[in-house]
This record gives sequence, structure tokens and C-alpha cells, in this order.
Amino acid sequence: MFVDRVFVPDALAPDRTERGQWPFNVPAVAQLLKDGLTFTHPVTFLVGDNGSGKSTLVEAIAESFKLDASGGRLARLRGRPDPTKTPLGEVLRADTTRAGARMLAGPRRAKKGFFLRAETAFDMTENLGGVPGYWAEDTSAMSHGEGFLTMFRAMFDAPGFYVMDEPEAALSFTSCLQLVGLMHQLGQSGAQVICATHSPVLAGTPGADIVEVGDEGFGRVKWGELELVDHWRRYLHSPDAYLRHIVQ
Repeated sequence: MFVDRVFVPDALAPDRTERGQWPFNVPAVAQLLKDGLTFTHPVTFLVGDNGSGKSTLVEAIAESFKLDASGGRLARLRGRPDPTKTPLGEVLRADTTRAGARMLAGPRRAKKGFFLRAETAFDMTENLGGVPGYWAEDTSAMSHGEGFLTMFRAMFDAPGFYVMDEPEAALSFTSCLQLVGLMHQLGQSGAQVICATHSPVLAGTPGADIVEVGDEGFGRVKWGELELVDHWRRYLHSPDAYLRHIVQ
């Protein structure tokens, strides 16, 4: 692993006025300010509904390890030495392991990190196929799902620090299963993966730690205890129980 914990130092903590504004008034972010967030497993999932703050958290976590919040590799490798940071990313800091500290201090060729976010991943598959240092395949000629999986396999190919924001956006059920296999393999190889997701399939990755994010902040839960999993079970068993409130 490369990061043990992320936190906001007292000297950088927002003042009372700032705490009443986004993103610091989001319950999960407010808890992060107070307690920090520790990582205990090679693969960690942040699971929560839209607006819960999970994407805000993973963006800032990526930035704490010098990844660009817009998506991509370590910022210095992308030719953007001082990318614009998110409000939380400005103040969030990472407690790195020895491996993490060595990677950040080492030569560029040894830096293995990538932040994948659904909003910018499509542009990458359209424009980076064949570019040296990325992937050889022409992903612009593939379906979104095929292009995403090609990118995953090319960029997450060695022990490194990988952050993902809803990577399931373009993936079918079977493609999600392939991504589960990749994440599990990465965790066993010495990599660290932190992923925000709506997918019960991804969250079921064997051996992963799950942090549920919601109106009360965040807390660790088992897969079967996730509200997301409960809703999917109920819906698949009886769609009408949900749809009768939606479709008149």
C-alpha cells in the first residue's frame, strides 16, 4: 500500500464560515475534517448515493497523492505541474507508507499512479489510443465499454496508487466482472485501489474494504449490509414494489 490515511491538518482546516459552505458542509467531508480516513486494505470502495460526497472524497484523495483531479496520471507526468485543485484537495494531506514516499520522491519513470473519472475517461479513450506511454489499441474505434477495459488494463498494469470515480459508467455486467478481476489482481500485486462506485458488483470484490457514505457521514460496512445491495435485491425480486411509486 502507498497511503495509510488522509486528513486535513489543523493549520489548513477551514474556518467556521467555510465549514458552512460546500464541500465542507457535506456530512462525509465534515467527518473527514474531524477524523480523517484510514485505509487498511489494498482495495477500498466508497459507496453512496448521488450527492453523498463520495466523488468529492476520491477527487481530493487523488490530489493528496499528486494526481490531477481532472483525471490521468501523476500531475507532473501530464505536463501540468500546478493543476487547479478542488477546495478539499487544497487542504487534504496523505500519510504515505514508505513505498508511497519512495514513489513520490523517485524518478518519473517509477511513478505509477492514475485517477480515472467517468467524466473524462471517454475523452481519453477517444484521444490517447496509440500515444506513447498509454495504449497501442485504437480505442476510439471501440465501444465505450471495450475502450474503458482497454484503458484499465494498460494503465493499471503495475503496483501503484490508483483512484477511480464510478468506473462502471460505461460497463456492462460482464465487463464489471472483468474489472473486479483486475482490481482483485491489483490488490494482490502490491497496488492500492480506492474507488467510488454505485455498483454492487464492483463493491463485491473479494477482500475489499467498504466505506458507506451517506447523510450521517461515512462508516465501514460489510457488502451484505450496504443499503445499495439491499435496494438492488428488493428491486430484482419485485420491480413493481419500486416502480408503482414512479410510474403512474
